[in-house]
Amino acid sequence: MPWNPEIYNQFKNIRYQPFFDLIENISSDGLKKAIDIGCGTGEQTHILSEKFTDAIFLGIDSSAEMLEKSTGFENERLSFKQKTIEELYDLEEKWDLIFSNAALQWSDNHEELFPKLLSLLNENGQFAVQMPVQSENILNQILFQMASEEPYQTQLQSWNRVSPVLSLDEYAKMMFDGGLKDLNISMKVYPIIADDAEKLFQFISGSALIPYLEILDQDNQEKFISEYKKRIVEKFGKFPAIYAFKRILIYGRK
Repeated sequence: MPWNPEIYNQFKNIRYQPFFDLIENISSDGLKKAIDIGCGTGEQTHILSEKFTDAIFLGIDSSAEMLEKSTGFENERLSFKQKTIEELYDLEEKWDLIFSNAALQWSDNHEELFPKLLSLLNENGQFAVQMPVQSENILNQILFQMASEEPYQTQLQSWNRVSPVLSLDEYAKMMFDGGLKDLNISMKVYPIIADDAEKLFQFISGSALIPYLEILDQDNQEKFISEYKKRIVEKFGKFPAIYAFKRILIYGRK
């Protein structure tokens, strides 16, 4: 099951607020060459390029389906490529801004990933990253618990997504050890008000649920979704309900 831009963008307003909060940290001073890791449809990369008009931007993403939507944004200062983070290391390029909004939570081993990314910054380069704190978010917790139980554990071939997102302390130490200053590292709740369980299901169906459904056949997909929706109702109890969705925002300058 590939990423579906239409489903993902049903919650555009909710997903965009942390993006705007993150870019408030970024300075235009010395910003000439920037990369957006996990750029998705490219719309946010386009917004960045319009805000920082002296910089050239590259957006990379591993999803061809998402990148299909980016072609309309390309211009002489903005381009997109289908690449993984691992391929980014091979470019041996350095950047004045490394930016990533709600993408690095899909990459494993942040203890190695973040120092590698920080090493790709130019002197005075900026690092700005936002990620959902999946292990602390209720919908992710329900999903992880379900996948740990039978019959789902067998159906999923014992696969489950352990979030690689670390603590604020750990990111602060990596940023400090990487020589960054002007650190601004915080966790913030972005509440979602849901009239029913279906809204909460639709929110996660466009992101964290995808890799689970990719493993299941159609019959088991339907059973998994049905049970998942049932557990959402049980957990939240009554509607309308508030979903306190937590995100971590990280900024620093080398």
